[in-house]
Amino acid sequence: MDSDSPFLLAAVSLLSALHMGYLARRVGLSRMAHKILPPAVTGPPEFERTFRAHQNCVEFYPVFLVALWTCGMFFSEVAAAAGGLVYIVIRQMYFNGYVKGTKKRLPGFFLSLAVLGVLSLLGVIGIVHGILHKYFYITI
Repeated sequence: MDSDSPFLLAAVSLLSALHMGYLARRVGLSRMAHKILPPAVTGPPEFERTFRAHQNCVEFYPVFLVALWTCGMFFSEVAAAAGGLVYIVIRQMYFNGYVKGTKKRLPGFFLSLAVLGVLSLLGVIGIVHGILHKYFYITI
């Protein structure tokens, strides 16, 4: 194994994938509790909120992974991994809030956007720094 391998990014990515599986399981449990068979996605408000909370997490997942890995590879693996862990906790907060009520999802939603923004910004800083150094011989 290479000591320069991105172990922290891989660990956070795997943890986030397991978290997504957990959220999918919550949808399945809600289906069973409300007797809603696939492929139906409508039912009592509690089920629909659980389903939408998961779908929203799925929709943001590629953005999270790109921001996580870009920040980790071009800025700082430790900063990216820390941000990734915070993001997972906040997405759980978002999910739990959404299941309780649509307005209760908002704190988690805005916090997750902030984490994605920070990861993305750090990734951009790392990329710009690398481009300036590699192609223009500018060291900052």
